[in-house]
Amino acid sequence: MLNQGIGSWPARRARKTPERTAVVHQDTELTYQELHERVLRLAHALRSLGVTRGDRVAYLGPNHSSFLETLFAAGMLGAVFVPLNTRLAAPELTYNLTDSGSTVLVHSPEHTATAIEAAAGSGIRHRITLGTPADAALGYEELLAGGGTGPLDVTVGPDDACIIMYTSGTTGRPKGAVLTHANIIWNSVNVLVDADLSADEVTLVVAPLFHTAGLNMTCLPTLLKGGQVVLLESFDAARVLDLIEERRVTYMFGVPTMYDTMAAQPRWADADLSSLRSLNCGGAPVPASTLKTYLARGLAISQGYGLTEASPGVLFLDREQSSAKVGSAGVPHFFTDTRIALPDGRDAGPGERGEVLVQGPNVMRGYWNRPEDTAAAFTDDGWLRTGDIARTDDDGYAYIVDRVKDMFVSGGENVYPAEVEDALLSHPSVAECAVVGVPDAVWGEVGHAVVVLATGARPDGSEVLAHLHGRLAKYKIPKTVVFAPELPRTASGKIVKPAVRDTYAPRSHHLTPDN
Repeated sequence: MLNQGIGSWPARRARKTPERTAVVHQDTELTYQELHERVLRLAHALRSLGVTRGDRVAYLGPNHSSFLETLFAAGMLGAVFVPLNTRLAAPELTYNLTDSGSTVLVHSPEHTATAIEAAAGSGIRHRITLGTPADAALGYEELLAGGGTGPLDVTVGPDDACIIMYTSGTTGRPKGAVLTHANIIWNSVNVLVDADLSADEVTLVVAPLFHTAGLNMTCLPTLLKGGQVVLLESFDAARVLDLIEERRVTYMFGVPTMYDTMAAQPRWADADLSSLRSLNCGGAPVPASTLKTYLARGLAISQGYGLTEASPGVLFLDREQSSAKVGSAGVPHFFTDTRIALPDGRDAGPGERGEVLVQGPNVMRGYWNRPEDTAAAFTDDGWLRTGDIARTDDDGYAYIVDRVKDMFVSGGENVYPAEVEDALLSHPSVAECAVVGVPDAVWGEVGHAVVVLATGARPDGSEVLAHLHGRLAKYKIPKTVVFAPELPRTASGKIVKPAVRDTYAPRSHHLTPDN
């Protein structure tokens, strides 16, 4: 085969385990042979639309087999896949489509209105719907039916771009992390080695595939190994427990809130969880109470730390150490190396705090069309800067303790205050503002806005926050707002975020709106 990228995986799996079930979504099951045939037809169909090597193909929709088919088909052609966050507002999606230069957008029926609005302001030439074709959209299944089945002689190498995955930007605009085929492959190998996945794995994928953890830490390693992935479109604790029993699930990934919600279900104590072998958690450290609850059911949770730019695996704490090293993110993945660097560049000793630096074949080659941001993301000797502060214990286990950046994590989603502040400043009553993350019992952290009003404006927190709806995803919108006469600043005029947090932020927040 000329294709050495992940686009070749369905064909390689079909020649080894053609009749084994690859993907389950609702009532549909695809064997590896059927997955390969559908991917090949879609690749031919995309090529007939003019998609060639290096072109970008975007996808907007919840977890669905077509997400994987589009990813693999793009990979067969040497094109680049651009997964879009379904929680973003249309203007945010337009930016991602335009910035990536995507020419094709595949989308689910429920996102038709958003897709039309987002595509209208971008360079999208073809819109493909999974539903009934309308509004100039092409039909996904119709395209597959007319797609060819002959071989595609396209050379794809490990260092070719595979995915552009957008991360929110500290300067108010998201950046596209360019992940190569080699990045994805090596990350999958790391997972297979460290999580010890098996060929008979039944993996429940409930985290969204447009996120790096759902796709690269959960779904793709399972498919590489020849296991079965069960796709759930959105998290529902009761449905998750049902699927674990019905499908005999062996492996799943979630964030702490998901696991806590599952354990709070009335039928938790009686649910048949005997098939589960591995539970993985990310997004935030697993609380000791959560570990205790799952250990009482005979289940240990492994956890880790990563970032999109590293595909994402950086550190991993296996289930055998989950109790002994509570709060730790673990040690580096097998083929990944890390350093904890002091401000002067020296390696930190045990107990000393420094920035986590990462190097390895899973680390991105850079940001899409952002040479300055790419240069700033790496040290002079090639280590990726994470912006996160950690310490290690005497055994070398790392504990994430702070952030260099202002970013906070809400329900597993990264929120960058600069982007939210930019949207707040578009309100005519807002003269200045600062957004900080504050603790929340459900989401881990939520946004808290501190606003200085324009002259003559009257304080109305609800109206100010309502201004953000439709401009930002719901999880980015602060849950609380206070008004201040001024913001604390340095002598040079820079806002001092720690002082903002100490002076104006509540210590906890217990509202549980739709995030």
